[in-house]
Amino acid sequence: MAVMGELEQAVMDILWDRPDPLSVRDVHELLAHERDLAYTTVMTVLDRLAKKGFVVRNLDGRAWLYRPATSRATQIAAEMLDLMERLSDDERREVLSKIVPALG
Repeated sequence: MAVMGELEQAVMDILWDRPDPLSVRDVHELLAHERDLAYTTVMTVLDRLAKKGFVVRNLDGRAWLYRPATSRATQIAAEMLDLMERLSDDERREVLSKIVPALG
């Protein structure tokens, strides 16, 4: 599974928090409240996320619109399962024994 960088994660959080697909310009404007980023940087990040399969993009006129390929919960579950593949059966049970009670 591909790993997301910090900026990619920030972009995904924006996409997950919105019900409709967003353009590069939309994402850039929303990120501009927190960081000083070039429009082309945001465009590159969204392109990489599309190539990694984290987002789906559709052409709308001349602009690409981006939306998450999966829900945030599905993505986190996939990341957790990927991490747990490295563990022995006993270690997996130990991890789950710590997570399940926390869900309370």
